[in-house]
Amino acid sequence: MIKRFAIFVLFIMGLSLPARGWLMEGHYILALAAVAALPDEVPSFFRHGAKTIAHASIDPDMGKNRGTPHVRGAEFPEHFLDREMLDVETLPETRYAFVKLCYERGVSPEKMGFVPYAIHEWTERLAVAFAEYRKWPDNPHIQSKCLIYAGFLAHYATDMCQPLHLTIHYDGRVREGGEKLQKGIHRKVDGLVQFLKMKPNHLARDQEVMPFENTMPEIMREFEKGFALVDSVYKMGPNIPQYDAKNWQRDEEVIAFAEDRARAATRFTARLYLTAWRLSAQLQIADYVKRETWDGR
Repeated sequence: MIKRFAIFVLFIMGLSLPARGWLMEGHYILALAAVAALPDEVPSFFRHGAKTIAHASIDPDMGKNRGTPHVRGAEFPEHFLDREMLDVETLPETRYAFVKLCYERGVSPEKMGFVPYAIHEWTERLAVAFAEYRKWPDNPHIQSKCLIYAGFLAHYATDMCQPLHLTIHYDGRVREGGEKLQKGIHRKVDGLVQFLKMKPNHLARDQEVMPFENTMPEIMREFEKGFALVDSVYKMGPNIPQYDAKNWQRDEEVIAFAEDRARAATRFTARLYLTAWRLSAQLQIADYVKRETWDGR
């Protein structure tokens, strides 16, 4: 009996995930909202596949399972970037230039995080998949791939719109003497989308969704907008409810903040989708790629 209980505890620990992201339901809602905000020029299969995209948007957190330590180690830093760790005016545009700069400054890049780079890379992966769709629009495997890639992109894009993903103070601020103030605030902010029962159609309404002309600078501009809100998050922190709170004294500032960030996440993700779709029109698929032959076997 004791042995079975120990195995059960280890199993639960293996499934537990660190509090680095909107809670899973929040990711699902935000992904649905981003697809709902898209203009009609994005293919109908993509818009009709919103639930598959939302399903896949949770998968990056599933990869942080303690029972899969290698993928957990690779996946964990994709969800954040602690801006204060690198004292530079602007960050490099590519992942490996960023890694090089980190090592030059004595910073561990995996401790600092990679979220802007994950977003840019998944946007381009989606663009390649869209380019395949343009060439083989009836291929169901390509359509499925587009939806899965979009789910991963949605996860990282919406994570970056949560300000506590962008700072060393991601779950409390340390005072002199080592005392940490407001420990647990990260999970409270993560839970706001589901706690406030936000609806995808409401978040998508009246959004201005335009493609990015210079994708990485725009990603970093969105990053800086979120980073500028860190102090505000801590000021309102005591009034932010726990995600499972039963009684909460309504706070209009907290509600306005949550809606602003959720709408920003919706708009940012939708703009990345549209950017990937527009970029795909410029991409060439090599003649030696024989999807119609290989997939017809």
